[in-house]
Amino acid sequence: MSSQTSPSAALAGSYPLGERKVSRMGYGAMQLDRCAGHPSKAVALLEHAMDLGVDHIDTAHFYGNGFVNGVIRKAVGSRRNVLVSSKVGADPDPGAARPIKSAQRPEQLQASVEDNLRSLGIEQISLVNLRRLDVGPGLVAEGDQIVDLDDQLEMLIALRDAGKIGAIGLSAVDIAILRRALPAGIACVQNAYSLVSREFEDMLALCRAHEIAWVPFFPLGGVFPSWPKVVDQPTVIEVARRLKITPSQLGLAWLLAHSPNMLLIPGTANEQHLDENISAASINLSPEVLAELEAI
Repeated sequence: MSSQTSPSAALAGSYPLGERKVSRMGYGAMQLDRCAGHPSKAVALLEHAMDLGVDHIDTAHFYGNGFVNGVIRKAVGSRRNVLVSSKVGADPDPGAARPIKSAQRPEQLQASVEDNLRSLGIEQISLVNLRRLDVGPGLVAEGDQIVDLDDQLEMLIALRDAGKIGAIGLSAVDIAILRRALPAGIACVQNAYSLVSREFEDMLALCRAHEIAWVPFFPLGGVFPSWPKVVDQPTVIEVARRLKITPSQLGLAWLLAHSPNMLLIPGTANEQHLDENISAASINLSPEVLAELEAI
């Protein structure tokens, strides 16, 4: 069993995401909003991630009402090897108890793409994920926000044809929606998924069969009080202690070992945690360890 944790330039190999391949360990930018009062710190953190080999950054205009996209715009600069993906389906709602609101209608999706283009300072977004509200957690579609998938895909395909976006992904969807969307050309799926939350295993298999990237959010579980946490599992704690790595690193390493189309985007606003997350890409788990974890 290996517990090597030095950052790897390969970052666990690569996998296609839209029109190009990216390292399997990326970065989710949502938590950069915690640095809203210190934008230079956020820029430095993102630059550090890219220096370590991260070439896939996941964002959304509604993260900090454009703040996070502004950080990415400054940090990425002329680094053309970095793929920035974003998402639509929600808009900022500053001042509300929950600072985002549903934006599912086709004209709202178009406006959200334009917002992302402006805040990122680019002419094309390499990948745009349609965050539907078919499965949790988070927003629930009501009233005129209950929109047919075909109407949404028609708009996104038009934006792709116009060169505004490079590829289309889906987020927070069930397997029926994924199957309906396949003819449109789907590049990735983002759903909640972790070692202790594997209810979308059938969707993961379908994506693998169609060479679609699986980009899990909440990869360590535990975001809500009722959700189990990977790092709280006794087996995870014991195996991590044995391998001399952290439980979080073990949870991320399991995901990478579990399926070749797995692309990770763990997010953090802490440089030490960032280094630990990226180091997880170089951890090789033995068949015996994987069997222990699978039994959880």
